This record gives sequence, C-alpha cells and structure tokens, in this order.
Amino acid sequence: MPYKPQQRKLSTTTAKGSRKRDEDSGTDVGEGADDWAQAKTTIRPPDQLDLTDAELKEEITRILTANNPHAPQNIVRYSFKEGTYKLIGFVNQLAVHYSHVGNLIPKDSDEGRRQHYQDELATGSQESARLVYSDTENLEEEEETKEGETEPESQTDIHTAEASEKVIEEELMTPKQPKESKLTNQFNFSERASQTFNNPLRDRECQMEPPPRTNFSATANQWEIYDAYIEELEKQEKTKEKEKTKTPVAKKMGTMAMRKMTSMESQSDDITKVMQAAKIVERMVNQNTYDDVAQDFKYYEDAADEYRDQEGTLLPLWKFQTDKAKRLAVTALCWNPKYKDLFAVGHGSYDFMKQSRGMLLLYSMKNPSFPEYAFSSESGIMCLDMHMDHPYLVVVGHYDGNVAIYNLKKPHSQPVFRSSAKSGKHTDPVWQVKWQKDDMDNNLNFFSVSSDGRIVSWTLVKSELVHTDVIKLKVEGSTLEGPEGLQLHTVGCGTAFDFHREIDYMFLVGTEEGKIYKCSKSYSSQFLDTYDAHNMAVDAVSWNPYHSKVFISCSSDWTVKIWDHTVKTPMFIYDLNSAVGDVAWAPYSSTVFAAVSTNGKTHVFDLSINKYEAICNQPVVAKKKNKITHVRFNPVYPIIIVGDDRGHVTCLKLSPNLRKMPKEKKGQEVQKGPAVEIAKLDKLLNLVREVKPRN
Repeated sequence: MPYKPQQRKLSTTTAKGSRKRDEDSGTDVGEGADDWAQAKTTIRPPDQLDLTDAELKEEITRILTANNPHAPQNIVRYSFKEGTYKLIGFVNQLAVHYSHVGNLIPKDSDEGRRQHYQDELATGSQESARLVYSDTENLEEEEETKEGETEPESQTDIHTAEASEKVIEEELMTPKQPKESKLTNQFNFSERASQTFNNPLRDRECQMEPPPRTNFSATANQWEIYDAYIEELEKQEKTKEKEKTKTPVAKKMGTMAMRKMTSMESQSDDITKVMQAAKIVERMVNQNTYDDVAQDFKYYEDAADEYRDQEGTLLPLWKFQTDKAKRLAVTALCWNPKYKDLFAVGHGSYDFMKQSRGMLLLYSMKNPSFPEYAFSSESGIMCLDMHMDHPYLVVVGHYDGNVAIYNLKKPHSQPVFRSSAKSGKHTDPVWQVKWQKDDMDNNLNFFSVSSDGRIVSWTLVKSELVHTDVIKLKVEGSTLEGPEGLQLHTVGCGTAFDFHREIDYMFLVGTEEGKIYKCSKSYSSQFLDTYDAHNMAVDAVSWNPYHSKVFISCSSDWTVKIWDHTVKTPMFIYDLNSAVGDVAWAPYSSTVFAAVSTNGKTHVFDLSINKYEAICNQPVVAKKKNKITHVRFNPVYPIIIVGDDRGHVTCLKLSPNLRKMPKEKKGQEVQKGPAVEIAKLDKLLNLVREVKPRN
C-alpha cells in the first residue's frame, strides 16, 4: 500500500487557540501566560531527515506478507533414507494472536437433544402451574357464590392470586424427590426360593394358574421348573396362533422343517454327550493297535550305532494321512508350542496348473488314525504358524494371497480373522507367515511374505486385520528409466523369511532370484546387506537357535549353505544332488540340522562330527511316486516329521548317533547348555575363517 513519509510540524496555533478559549470563558490571561505560550517552539528529533517537497510527495510501495518474522528458517531433521540431516523447506508461518473457547453445542448432538428435552420439561412445568392457578381461581369463585359472602370481588381476586403465587413458588423451589422404594417387612416376609406349591398338574392344553405357596421346606429348583414350564406353554400358544394364519402348504413345510431341526438338535446333543468318552475310547483302541510303534517310540534304540563310528539311521514310526486331504501336498508343518504331541499340517498344491482347495489338519501322536482338528478352505494353504503364548491361534497363508487366523477353541470351520482386497491382501501366493511379539498396545501381530514383493505386518485390532507394508523388495541393479524420467523397478519375489532370536528388528528374506536380503523393520526402502546366496529360488532360511550370527539356507539349486551374517560368503556348502525343499535346525544342538530333497531322501548333518558330509542319508518315501517337501524337529522328543506331495506325514526317530551328547571325561562333569553349544559352533567357524580369508 502507498505510504507518504512527512515531517512533524508543530504549529504555534495551539497557543493562540488556547488563549482564545480563555478569553471566551472570561478568564484574564496575564503576560506570564503569554510568555509561556510563546516559549512553545517546534521540536525536531536530532535524526530527522530533511526532505524536500518532491521527496515528501514521492509514493513508496510497501508489500505486506503473511510470513512470520519470528519463525525459524534453519530447522533440520534427520533423514533415515539418506542417512544425513536435511534442511526443512516448509516452515509453519501461523501465529495465533487470539483464541476463544466457545460453548455452542450442535442441536443434533446428544447433549443438544438433552438440553432441549430439559427446556421442554421446564416449559411444561410452567404451563401446569398456570393450570393449577386457574383451577384454584375457579374453585374459590364457586365457594364465594355458595357461601354468599359480601366481600368485594377485587379483594377475593387479590387473595386468590397471592395464594396461587405462593403455591407455584413452593412447587418450583422444592426439588422433586425420587420415590422411596417400599421396604419389606423383615418379620413377615418369605423369599420365593423358600416357597413351594402343592403338586401342580402340567396341562399342556390350558394355561395353569400358580398354586398356593406354603412356607415349609422347598428349593429354588422347583420354581425354575415351573417358570420353564410356563415359558414353554407360552411358546406353544404363539406357534398355534401362527399356524392358524398359515396356508396348508406352508403348514406342511413348517412341520417338515421342525422335524429336521429337532432331529438335528437331538443328534448334536447326543454327540456332545459322548464326544469326550468317544475320544478316550478311540485313543485306547489306537494304542492297542499301534502298541509296537508306541514301544519303539518310547524305548527302542538302534544297537548297531555302537559299531558305526559316524553314521546314524532313522526309524519310521507312525504315518499320518486322511482321505480328506487326498491328492493335496504337504505345504507346511509346525509343532504346537504347548502340547508337544500335537502338530499342524497345511495342505495345498505347488503346481500352478492344479490349484484347488486347501486343508488345515492337526494330528496328535496319541491318535495317528484321524486328525484332532480339520478345517477346509477354498484356496490352498501354503504356510502356517502357531502362536507361542496362545497355542490355540493358528495363522495360515493362502495361494490366492489371503491370510487367515483359526481359533482351535471355536468348533466352527470358518477363520475368526481373514484378510480381503479392502484390507490389503497380497496379490500373489503367501509363502511364509510368522507370529511376532505384541505391539505397544498389546495387540497380536504377525508378518507375511509373498511373491508380490511385499512384507506385510498384520495387527489384530478388535474384530479386523490392519495391515502395514514393512518393506517392498526390489531387485538391485534393475532400475530402468521410463518416459518423463520415471524410474521403473523390478519387484523381488519373496519366498521365505526368518526373524532374529535376539535382535527384534532384524530379519532375513529369501527370494526367487536366489538372493538373501538382511532387512530391518525400521527401513522400508533399504537393505542392511545383500547375499548372492543361490542360483535358483531360496526355499527356506533359518537363524541358528543358539548362535546369534549363524543362519542356514537351502535352494532348488541342490545346495544347503551355512552363513555368518557378518560375512558375504558362506561358511559351509553342501550339494545334495537334488532340489532341496526344506531345512531345519535341531533344538538340542547348535551343529545338527536336517534337510529333505525331492529325490525322497532325508539328510541329517552334525558339524561337530563331520564337517564335509551328512551322517545320515536315508530314503523315506519311494523316489518315483512322491517327493518330500518339509521337515521339522520335535522340540522335546528325539523325532522328526517329514511331509510329501501326496499328503502323507511320516514320523521318524533319530538313532543315538544322530543325537550324540558330549562324552564324559575322567574327573570332569559334562557341560551342557547354550554357552557350550555356542562355543562348539564358534570353534568350527574359526577353523573355517583360518582357511578362507574374510571379505
């Protein structure tokens, strides 16, 4: 806006004006006053500019902006993506000069309706008071006319008005007290539970009146029976009234439906009554049938191991299968963390052209003939995991990209939680799921990895699944520039992952390209490290349960590799002459692991005994018919379970040579525990490092 700077000029007219006012008011002004008025001269500040008339008339443009002069312009924040502090370009220029908290309430809100209702009650009470006032007036006028009093009308009106005003004031001033509950006489009172009736006749045709009650000994159960009987009679009357209004065809349909419902209810009631007893009898029969297998599981030890120095065997025990999962491959295995005889099996298909239904089965070693729990799904189940603290919760990943949670406590076959397209389901098959620790709000959560390149964190909030993308896999060195400078990335297909036992944020991801990425939950666009692990897809990756630096991986390129995550090259490489489907560490030793291959063999290694080859290579299934897909160690017993692509699960017992413990030395106690296992594996890794230089 234009602004004209002007000099300050103090005129002497002020003195003249004041003198004139004094003269008008009739006061005499002396010479001293005149001298004082003349002493007022123009006062100029010492730093005032001497401007000419042209300069005074010059217009100077001044632009007003909304910028806050006190807002800081040098705020920096740390960028996790680039790893440096960066200057923030946008600064908040808002400055609040005045704020006032109002008390206006919307009419449609609950509080607004409540206040409106109270106002209506107040107006209603005033109207009722007016009615009382008019009624009293009428009554008093009638009394006056009847008694024939000679009092003037003006005086009676005054008296009645004063009396009615007093009544209204008393009604408005006195608060309304709630009605007092009537207290029972404690000396002449008997509860309903202590009353009974004299032999009522249960007539279904007519309504029965309650019989007289006496105060001698009785129980409350009799009255419960009576109430239930009355309710049943009321229901029958209602159904009779409905039947009267129905057509003959509708009556026939209704009777048929009622018969079916009653038959189903009676059957379910009968089944639930004998369910527990039937399970016990079934287990007893199975124990008698498989008595020799149970004896081998408990007591048999292969005596031939004494004559084999560094070799062991696997003894087949039970075989778990069911007709419900026929022609479905075993795609996942998991032991229950609480019940050591219970394990879960996921059924689906690895063949892209033969996708059909899926099954989730839970078997117990106490009953190998039939699964304890069975759940079916429309899409194949490719992976599963059981919660450590809540062993009844099972999370599964489907071939169609969905994830679901089953609750074993609830008998129905539908999952209690299930993802959807709206809730961010994967667009490709889910290859692995893992439960994680609860979040800050104590909500259950788990992670999933899929071929669409997304690693997703799922949180159970109230009655729905909330997803968060942790990281999106991108193939390094595959960035292409598209039109208008757009960068195109090749998506990495995740196949397996595993979280570190001690460092919560660290996890490994295997991909179809053969690479293994070391990732962090804190970084969504960068990898902590990259390993050129295999030439084909990584089928499994797993951290060592004892050593925090060691992990193992297997691939369809026929190899199993053991890594130190601080080193880019593998410590050990084993070629199994066939595609390796799965690998698992033993829970009792840091140097023992098992691997299964597509040629039907199970391989068990013990690095402390033999660093170069397996100490057990044993065919478990026929080579031509089926392939082994997964293997798991039992956390307590010396057994493993292996699954094949025909839906069969075989339980095998490890011979003594496959689970050797440290030998006792004279005068020394046998040392056991995690520290011993870590030292044992460290010794092997140091030997390898001495031979092979570190990158």
